[in-house]
Amino acid sequence: MKHAYIFPGQGAQFTGMGKELYETNDKAKQLFEQANEILGFEISKIMFEGTAEELKQTNVTQPAVFLHSVIQFLCLENAKPDMVAGHSLGEFSALVANGSLNFADALKLVSMRAKAMQKACELSPSTMAAVLGLDDAKVEEICNSITEEVVVAANYNCPGQLVISGSHKGVAIACEKLKEAGAKRALLLPVGGAFHSPLMEPAKEELKAAIEQTTFAEPNCPVYQNVNAQPFTSAKEIQKNLIDQLTGPVRWTQCVQNMIADGATKFTEVGPGSVLKGLVGKINKDVEAESVS
Repeated sequence: MKHAYIFPGQGAQFTGMGKELYETNDKAKQLFEQANEILGFEISKIMFEGTAEELKQTNVTQPAVFLHSVIQFLCLENAKPDMVAGHSLGEFSALVANGSLNFADALKLVSMRAKAMQKACELSPSTMAAVLGLDDAKVEEICNSITEEVVVAANYNCPGQLVISGSHKGVAIACEKLKEAGAKRALLLPVGGAFHSPLMEPAKEELKAAIEQTTFAEPNCPVYQNVNAQPFTSAKEIQKNLIDQLTGPVRWTQCVQNMIADGATKFTEVGPGSVLKGLVGKINKDVEAESVS
């Protein structure tokens, strides 16, 4: 019986996130103040009182979700994960939870990642779409058949729910073909660009240098990483996989399946929302899943 801790990604943000934690926990208050100092602006104020529009700003969204998740985890009593994983951005939270990264270094990387991704989106206007009700293999086959444009399978969220990513034209062509192939739905997502696709290459290059200059420690438990869903305990391998994550897919379904195969019987989602708890239930209804927000 093993306990897995999982951490959400971008899109889980909401106004008021982390406020109760800040007001009721001295350690949390200290960490939020430290974060404001590191980032050079009062992110805590935007998290607690900002509008949905302000929270959607790239330089805010990713650090905000990271901070809520990590500060929540660091304030939990007796949190001893046997394994961790995070969805996209959530992988950085997972790496603080298992001791691979310290709080300050991880926050700096997350902030840099957000800005680099924003720049890449501006260089190549692009998008993502959610595809429901088709086999992963069929979605991959259709994406691979579109050679004149960039479009790839990006987020394997749960069986029958896969997100594709690419150029506007590539995603539009794919959506038509996917519907013809029997997808229940293929709908565009309100995102800034084609995350987890080759179009994020400029951001990957920018982040690569920063990740390579950051000290990673040997973790105290395995992290199941997005790019290949395998467990890693080597700081060097974790570092490399984190670099590849920006242009590689988020294999969330496979991460959860592999964690269960390796003995996970309980999943605790830490951070804003409960999306991952829901996905775990869809991947395997027999394991226990809870969320702590």
